[in-house]
Amino acid sequence: MSQASERKINWGIIGTGGISNKFVGDLPFTNNGVAYAASSRSQESADEFVRKYNMTVGYDSYEKLLQDEQVDAIYVGTPHPLHKQNVLDALHAGKHVLCEKPFMMNAGELEEAIQLARENKLFLMEGMWTRFLPPLRQVREWIQDGKIGEVRLVKADFGFRFDGDPDHRLLNKELGGGALLDTGIYPVSFASMVLGAKPNNIHSTSYIGQTGVDEQFSILLDYEGGRAASLNGAVNILFPNEAYIHGTEGYIRIPQFLFSREAYLYINGEEVEHFTDDRESEGYAFEAEEAGRLILEGELESDIMPLEESLSIMRLLDEVRSQWGLKYPSEQ
Repeated sequence: MSQASERKINWGIIGTGGISNKFVGDLPFTNNGVAYAASSRSQESADEFVRKYNMTVGYDSYEKLLQDEQVDAIYVGTPHPLHKQNVLDALHAGKHVLCEKPFMMNAGELEEAIQLARENKLFLMEGMWTRFLPPLRQVREWIQDGKIGEVRLVKADFGFRFDGDPDHRLLNKELGGGALLDTGIYPVSFASMVLGAKPNNIHSTSYIGQTGVDEQFSILLDYEGGRAASLNGAVNILFPNEAYIHGTEGYIRIPQFLFSREAYLYINGEEVEHFTDDRESEGYAFEAEEAGRLILEGELESDIMPLEESLSIMRLLDEVRSQWGLKYPSEQ
């Protein structure tokens, strides 16, 4: 690790799209991360991104970024199908990696990345940024403290209505479009956080649109002891995007759970606690700071978003797609 990063992580950014803008825009709210370098497919795009965020250097190829010895860790913010190669290239270059969700297109790809990270003793984590938000940390504490008794049911939905170009990545099968990987990863990961990613049974249904991608879906997960999760996602329906965790003694409500700034605890139908997060950042700073802390401490993965859980989630998503008969072009 470079001398410049003995106290702070020099982040290198692969991809300059919307999600990378959010991540880099939040880095000033961390105490251990610096937006150092960016790479794009064109020098013009890289330079524009670097100027926007007052970074040090921009590159017109990912390879050049990975060769920069001042870069300590890589944030991968490219389209889904590029994640595997971007992550493997970064690991081969000896860089720690934080990869935007969904981690990969399928479990097989992720298994390869995890094996390489462990062989090279490098940090690797899925950028499931919502899991690190203060309201969700509070939710986990409420559950661990037994505030709602035994958890019985998780309900989580994330959907919006996209009426744009059918060639847009959201509806483009070549780019891993569809609801499951784009919106569905949030409720599925949320259910995994509470109940685990290895249910006994998986039941699902979907609507496959004209471009061949799933535009909406519903998933029901059955766990030991009658516990269950009811999850929905869509790119053609606007949902309230709330999450509920129901227990034997009460329940938790999280409005706008993937952007959550608050959480409510109810006992016997009455609100007894209300957690509010008055952060100035969008929320990506929390995952960035946690990844930076772990890297600086020499840790190889996060216990909040462990690699084995990310892998179990990918396997669950693979099973759901197999029920629909949905394969991406790269899997044919």
